[in-house]
Amino acid sequence: MSLLRSALLVASQNKWLRENAVNYPFVRRSVSRFMPGENLDAAFVAAEALSRKKIRSVFTHLGENVTDHSEAAQVTEHYLEVLQRIHAASLNTEISVKLTQLGLDLSPELCFENLQRIILCEKKEAIVWVDMEASSYVDVTLEIYRKALGNYPNVGICLQAYLYRTRNDLDALLPLRPSIRLVKGAYKEPPDVAFPKKADVDENYFAVGQTMMAAQSAGACVRAAFGTHDVALIRRLAEQAARSGVAKHDFEIQMLYGIQREEQERLARDGYRSAVLVAYGTYWFPWFVRRLAERPANLWFMARNLFAS
Repeated sequence: MSLLRSALLVASQNKWLRENAVNYPFVRRSVSRFMPGENLDAAFVAAEALSRKKIRSVFTHLGENVTDHSEAAQVTEHYLEVLQRIHAASLNTEISVKLTQLGLDLSPELCFENLQRIILCEKKEAIVWVDMEASSYVDVTLEIYRKALGNYPNVGICLQAYLYRTRNDLDALLPLRPSIRLVKGAYKEPPDVAFPKKADVDENYFAVGQTMMAAQSAGACVRAAFGTHDVALIRRLAEQAARSGVAKHDFEIQMLYGIQREEQERLARDGYRSAVLVAYGTYWFPWFVRRLAERPANLWFMARNLFAS
């Protein structure tokens, strides 16, 4: 299974596949499981449907590694429009941004300026989430995050449990009262950087999660969110939250659109904070293949769409 995951992660970075695979109908049908559509209107329709089930949403406009100043500016303007529409619709929706989409590869200073504009447009009681990308970006991402958090408490960061360094990164952030979203990790990383085995990633996830919940109970972490579809892990975390004194309405699980829908709804019905990441945009191939790599069993779903062609 690890070889299959590695092959998928390599495929996610293949330029030919990115430009050509998106034209195959069975690929487009498969990606529709994970995103409601390519435009913002489709994301809003999905968020409104989720809201009726008492499930929050987080919007992310797909794209990464922008190398043009005007494109970084366009992405920033897009997110400003998104926030204005969210506020006008009174939706319980936040946004999650990739720093390479805001111009990080061009200049950390430019990237911070664009991020700052977005944060200033968001309500103080909501969080602007900053995604974590490949391990080579962790240091600069954390540097920009610390700078933003020093001025704006309503900004959160994603940490990846498969990285060895994550426990230390969390410990270094906690004195700043951050908001943290913990995920397992979805990039191809060498074994000297990330845990190769899923079981080790899961155990590190739970250990980091325990620290996050303890910090939240002590007031050292504003929001502790857990991005996972692993139902067994969710149950372990929920039990730990109860032991740690974290109230149900403060225990937050974030999942991707279209995955574990019954669990998303169960969490909301049971009084937990359930949220769904709603992705949209035309630059979806790398993101889609990384979703397949996270759970290769989804390849059977893709195969069914192939034979249905």
